[in-house]
Amino acid sequence: MTNHTKCLLAVLIFTSANHALAQEDTLQGHPPSPVQIVALDECDPKTFNAALGPDFCKNVALAPLGFATKFLDLFKEAAAGTPDPGWDFEPDIVKIKEGTPLSIVDQGGEPHTFTEVKKFGGGFVEGLNAGEETVPECAGGFKNLEVARTRIIQGSTVQVSGLSKGEHHFQCCIHPWMRVKVEVK
Repeated sequence: MTNHTKCLLAVLIFTSANHALAQEDTLQGHPPSPVQIVALDECDPKTFNAALGPDFCKNVALAPLGFATKFLDLFKEAAAGTPDPGWDFEPDIVKIKEGTPLSIVDQGGEPHTFTEVKKFGGGFVEGLNAGEETVPECAGGFKNLEVARTRIIQGSTVQVSGLSKGEHHFQCCIHPWMRVKVEVK
C-alpha cells in the first residue's frame, strides 16, 4: 500500500467515524444546532425617537455615519412600493431538516416581530403596507397576544421550534416587507 493510499484510507475512516458520531448524537436525542436568522434595520435615532419616544430607536452602529433611514422616509419608501432594503431578515430563504430550531436575532435599532403567516401581506401599521391588506395573523397589532408573543426587542434573540415539514412564511407585522420563507424537509 502506498503512502497516498494509506492517507486516503485514514481520511475515509476518520470521516466515517465523525459521520457515525453525528448520527449517534442525533439518535441519542441531542437536538440539532439552531439556524440563525438576523433582523436588520437602520432607523435614524433622532427622527424615530422624536416621533415615537426616547430610546425607541437604538441604532448606534451606522447612524452616526449617515447610513440611517429617517422616520418619514421609511413611510414614503414603503408607500411607493420600494421599502428600504436595509430593513430585512437575513437570509430570505432557509432550508432546514425537521426538528431544527430557528434562532432569530434582532441586530437592528428597533423592535420587530417574527410572525408566522399563511400568506405574506400587510402588517398592522397601515402606512407601511404599500397597499397590501393586513394579514389576519398581524391584525390588532400588539393588542393581539399572538402577535405580541412574536415580538423581538433590540439586541434580543427568540427561538422558533417544532416546525412541521413543508413551507412556512414569517414576516414582521410592523415592517411587512421583512419576510422569510422556511422550507422544512
